[in-house]
Amino acid sequence: MMEDNASIVDSVEEAVVEAETAEEATDTGHVAPVMSTPGLARLVLKRAGSETDTVFPVMAPAVVGRFDPTVGPIDVDLGALQPEGTYISRRHARILFEDGVFRVEDLGSSNGTFLLRDDFVKVENEELVDGQDIAFGNARFVFRIGEA
Repeated sequence: MMEDNASIVDSVEEAVVEAETAEEATDTGHVAPVMSTPGLARLVLKRAGSETDTVFPVMAPAVVGRFDPTVGPIDVDLGALQPEGTYISRRHARILFEDGVFRVEDLGSSNGTFLLRDDFVKVENEELVDGQDIAFGNARFVFRIGEA
């Protein structure tokens, strides 16, 4: 009986630590949202500086690009976007989720992967946070963690 109570206490303590960890702010000052499915995110298309209703689900790890029969399927196909899709490479970037952190890795794209800081900065491999503005070539998005 004593062992059962001890394991229950341990389980509760672990759950509390996990919940506190999920709410901690990252180095960038953003608060990490709690995810029901680890690695689930979405890209929300931006046009004229505003978010649109066009949303692309992301389940990391995911390759972002545009479909081409010679390259094969990709996870997040942005090729249908017009006119932005023409600036996106077939295998443009990869979104990863490792150790509780999302990252974007450019895959040698022709038009680059950019994150908005004071201005857009070209990146090779950087951390992504919820609400981060990201551009693949000329296609602009807001990166959102979790389900819509």
